[in-house]
Amino acid sequence: MTPEELSIPAIECERLTHRYGDLIAVDDLNLRIERGEMFGLLGPNGAGKTTTIRVVNTLVPVQEGRIRVFGMDVMRRAMDVRSNLGYVPQQLSVEGALTGRQNVMWFARLYDVPRRERRERVAEALATMGLSDVADRLVSTYSGGMVRRLELAQALVNYPSLLILDEPTIGLDPMARDSVWEHVSALRTRLGMTVLLTTHYMEEADTLCDRVGLMHHGRLQAVGSPDELKARLGPEASLEDVFRHYAGADLSGNVTEQGGLRNVRQSRSGR
Repeated sequence: MTPEELSIPAIECERLTHRYGDLIAVDDLNLRIERGEMFGLLGPNGAGKTTTIRVVNTLVPVQEGRIRVFGMDVMRRAMDVRSNLGYVPQQLSVEGALTGRQNVMWFARLYDVPRRERRERVAEALATMGLSDVADRLVSTYSGGMVRRLELAQALVNYPSLLILDEPTIGLDPMARDSVWEHVSALRTRLGMTVLLTTHYMEEADTLCDRVGLMHHGRLQAVGSPDELKARLGPEASLEDVFRHYAGADLSGNVTEQGGLRNVRQSRSGR
C-alpha cells in the first residue's frame, strides 16, 4: 500500500444529514476516522449512532451530505464498500436452528467469498474466535458470549478492513465482555483493521478506543481521545462524566445478563 493510500481515512463523513419524516436523526455530521483507529461513537439511545452506522455501511441511503469509506463514495461504489466491511448489528444476526459452522458459511456466501476458499475461511474465522470445538453444535445451545463471538466470526470471514460493531457486548456478563474485546483487540493488532463501535459501557470505550465521539440529538458534540475529553472536565473526571456533560443523560437501562441465545435475543429486542 502506497503512502498516499495509507493517508486516506477509513471513514469520512461530510455534512451528513438523515431524516425519518420530520425527525432529524443525524444533523450535519462531519467526522473523520483514520485507518487503523479504534473509534467509539457514544451517546444516549436515539442520539443518531445506529443511523450513522447504517448509512456508512450502505444499509441506509445517503440523503444529504457525503460519506467515503477508504476513499470510496458509498453512493457510487456501494458494492466495493461492502466488500471491505464486517458488521455486527444490534439485532441478532445468527440462526439458532443452524450450527455455528453453517451460520458462518452462510455469511461467507453472502460476502461472496470465493467458493474454493470458503471452507478454509470459515474454519479460520471460527478458530480465531475460539469456537472450533463447538462449531458443529446448534447455536441454540450457545451461551451469550459464544453467540457474540460467532457474530464476530461471521463479520470476519471476508477479511474486512473495517469492522463495525453496534453495541456488541450488550447483555453479556463481564467475563464474556472481556473475552469478546480480547479477541477484537488481537485481531486489530494482527490485521491492522479499523474498528468503529458503539457502546453504552463507558469503561469499554475508555479502555479500548483511541478516540471517541459524543453524539446527542443527531449532532456530534465532542471528539477526542478519552484522556483529552476527561481532562476538559478536570483531573478526577471519568468518561461517564464526559458522557453526562455532553449528552445530559444517564446511563441507566443497560442490560447485563448471563445466559444464552434466548437472553441475547431478549436483550436486543428492546433497543
